[in-house]
Amino acid sequence: MEPKSRADYFKERRKEKKAFYVEISKEKAEDLEKVLKEKNLSKREWLESKIDEEVGKQG
Repeated sequence: MEPKSRADYFKERRKEKKAFYVEISKEKAEDLEKVLKEKNLSKREWLESKIDEEVGKQG
């Protein structure tokens, strides 16, 4: 099988993923990063758990 091009890879990726970006104050971001480091969580893991809480999914 021939490897897919970079463009094909990202086209397929966008079918399953969507970017979510917001700017917050540097102080809040640093505070959050400290908490996440203590809990050994990535930003992605933390955000996905909060989204699940808001939309009612329990995983």
